[in-house]
This record gives sequence, structure tokens and C-alpha cells, in this order.
Amino acid sequence: MSGPRERLAELGLELPAVVPPVAAYVPAVRTGDLVFTSGQLPMVDGEMAHTGLVGTAVSPEQAKELARTCALNALAAIDALVGLDSVARVVKVVGFVASAPGFTGQPDVINGASELLGDVFGETGRHARSAVGVAALPRDAPVEVEVVVEITAL
Repeated sequence: MSGPRERLAELGLELPAVVPPVAAYVPAVRTGDLVFTSGQLPMVDGEMAHTGLVGTAVSPEQAKELARTCALNALAAIDALVGLDSVARVVKVVGFVASAPGFTGQPDVINGASELLGDVFGETGRHARSAVGVAALPRDAPVEVEVVVEITAL
């Protein structure tokens, strides 16, 4: 099986530049054999790809694609800290969806992130997950995703 960089290329994707923090935190931190990313927003080239609540301003299908963007940004943060090739497995994904009243499709939205991680890491990309609806997210983002990975000894 090819490595994560090769699989990204096969998917027609490139890792973006690490999204600079918008407050007092770092994009990712390592402790022991785990790397935790900060919540990643759907930023593309320094701009929010879309804004608003899912279920009104943003369709569930758009939000799923935005969750995929968030996961790609998380991979960029992991790569900058320890390198993608050091990822032994994806442990957990936490996804937040800025949800219009009555919207209950959060799991389907966060599948965008989960499916990307599965495509990139194969079986080791399968993970535990939470998908949570919230009233609002920073910068009016529709979706935010955190990723925890286990790494091999560096």
C-alpha cells in the first residue's frame, strides 16, 4: 500500500499550507505518541471557504465537503509537526457543525472528514468520532474538525 502522500496525490489533493492560528493556540501539539490538532476550520488560501449555518446558508452536501477541507487542514498541521509518514493510526475525530434549528444531519456532515482520513490512511484511518451540533463557530464557520493521531517513534 502506498503512503499517505501518494494516496493524497492519487486523490488529486495536495496538503495546503498550515492555517495560522486565529487566537492564542498552536495548530497541533504532540504528547508522547499522540498528536492533537486544534480545531481546524474550512480555510482555503487564507479565507473561509463558506460561512453560515448548515441547514440554511450552507447545504448538508456543501458542509460535508467543508468537513473534508477541515480534515485536509488537520493533516497539514500534523505533517508540519511530525510528518504524515509517522502516523500509525487515526485515533479520534471530533466534528462541530454550526447547525440551523432542527438540523440533525451532523454525522453525515462529519463523514466528509472521516471518509477523507479513510481514503488517505486506509484501515488505520478508521477512528472513534463525535459529531456535535452547535449554535455558532468561530468566524461564522459552518464546520470545525479536530483530529487525534497516534504516531510511530520518531
